[in-house]
Amino acid sequence: MKPNKFLSYEWDAIAGILAAVTAIILHFLHILDEQVVLPIVLALMALLFINFMRHTRANELTAEQVDRTEHALRRIQAALRAPDIALIGPRQIRSVSEEFARHMKGDAIWFNVCLSMYKPQPLFDVLLRPAVENPMVTSIQFVLDEGQKDLWQSVVQPRIAACAGASKVREPHWYSLDENVSFILADSRQSDGTEALLSFWGEPFMARSTERDVPRYIFHVHKHSDLLPHLAELASSCAGFSRAAPPA
Repeated sequence: MKPNKFLSYEWDAIAGILAAVTAIILHFLHILDEQVVLPIVLALMALLFINFMRHTRANELTAEQVDRTEHALRRIQAALRAPDIALIGPRQIRSVSEEFARHMKGDAIWFNVCLSMYKPQPLFDVLLRPAVENPMVTSIQFVLDEGQKDLWQSVVQPRIAACAGASKVREPHWYSLDENVSFILADSRQSDGTEALLSFWGEPFMARSTERDVPRYIFHVHKHSDLLPHLAELASSCAGFSRAAPPA
């Protein structure tokens, strides 16, 4: 037996119980009379009461320590603020984009996105279909450069038409966009606030090939970021429509 375990036993309580059992046995054997047994019982009751008071105080001290620790953890959590923007690398783009689409709600804006990334059916099914078929999304508005009209009409629009909830996708706003910024802006059920997936045209954020441009790095803009009102304002100024900007 380990010494620490041996010392952890309540030996005063064990000794008291053994003494009580011994006194009762001796009383039944008529070796001890009631006048001797009664003081022993009273002494044991006092011993057990003292032991109970000691443990009660120890429990109170433990509860106080737990309470102080809990308050300290709350202060630490309050001091730790989540990052405004998170960089998403190539290995996580698909999973993050799909999760973003599945948790969005209300009106969503696709601003200056590269439609060529939706040409492969698997990418369309992961990056755009979840948003179109999300019942919590009420409308999807694309704001696109005029140079992507052919790709929209030949590839993207027919695929959207085959999705459940295709009626929520509005006719794109076509403009000559000189912006190198691209983003998806929507409210999130997960965070209960407006969020965005932000990307930029060109290296190193976009991988260029002969067939299509594919995002290599994107930024997940969280709901408390000061960047969100500026993105909403950019979309509104370019497209000529208003969307309630998130609070700065």
